Amino acid sequence: KKRQESFNIFRQMATKAIFFFFVSAVCLSSLAGKAVADADDFDRFQIQGSVYCDTCRVQFVTRLSQFLEGAKVKLECRSRTNGTVTLTKEAVTDKSGSYKMEVTGDHEEEVCELVLLQSPDSGCSDVSKEAYLRNAAKVSLTANDGIVSHETRIVNPLGFMVKTPSADCPAAFKELGIVPDVIF
Repeated sequence: KKRQESFNIFRQMATKAIFFFFVSAVCLSSLAGKAVADADDFDRFQIQGSVYCDTCRVQFVTRLSQFLEGAKVKLECRSRTNGTVTLTKEAVTDKSGSYKMEVTGDHEEEVCELVLLQSPDSGCSDVSKEAYLRNAAKVSLTANDGIVSHETRIVNPLGFMVKTPSADCPAAFKELGIVPDVIF
């Protein structure tokens, strides 16, 4: 009888151990699946930006700026070591002057930037030729950069310029506390 009781206790303990082992295995496998899915998401990036018409030729957005529908931009990634182009992708702005593009792959060892390609407005199509005024927006396309949002990258607005600044620009600059004589 004592032997039978010992056997029953052992069987109950073995059943519980098997049950806990099975539950633990299921939990761990679901966590591992989530980790793999999250790691896959780290090499997919949504880039968002906008394109405007710089009516004052100052290369920043003012109250006189107008966002452009139909402007073309290009993403270009280059190797840091030899400058070889590793990725190019184009996008066109919507009614609000905004664009989105999805990029896959980790580009940690590359310099990636968005540049203006084509303006829909022939009266606002100038792009600065000065190297120090290059109108490009750099973007980090790696999960290994300390940025909390792993998927979305919002870049600075890019602007085409008019040939002659608007007559309203000096008043707009005074509102900003900028002396117009310094700029014009």
